[in-house]
Amino acid sequence: MPKKNISILSIALIILLMFVFSTGTIYADDQKEIVIKITAKMFEYSPDTIKIKKGIPVILELTSLDKVHGFNCPKLGVRTNIEPGKVNRVRILAQKAGVYVFFCDIFCGSGHEDMTGKIIVED
Repeated sequence: MPKKNISILSIALIILLMFVFSTGTIYADDQKEIVIKITAKMFEYSPDTIKIKKGIPVILELTSLDKVHGFNCPKLGVRTNIEPGKVNRVRILAQKAGVYVFFCDIFCGSGHEDMTGKIIVED
C-alpha cells in the first residue's frame, strides 16, 4: 500500500476515533439520571415531596403496596398506573423551575382526594 494511502487511512482512523470518543462522552453524560423510588398506598405517596434540579433527567420508580393507583402530574406531562408488585418507571426532564402537583387519578376509596404530592424543581 502506498504511503499516501496509509496517511489518509491514519488520518481517517484518528478522526473516527475522535468522533466515537466525543460521542461516547456526550452519551454518558445524558445517562446520568437520578432514580427516585416512590411507594403508593391508600391514601398516600411516600415520599410525597420530591426535590429535583431543572434540566437533570429523573427516573421515578413507582410501586404500589396495596392496589392499583394512578400517578398524574399534568404540568410535567406524566401519567401512569401503579400496580401492586410491579415497578413502573417514568422519566421526567423538567425544563422550568417551580412546584408541580401530582395526584392519584384512580379512585381508591375514602381519602382518595388526599393522595397528592409535589415535585419541586429548583434552578
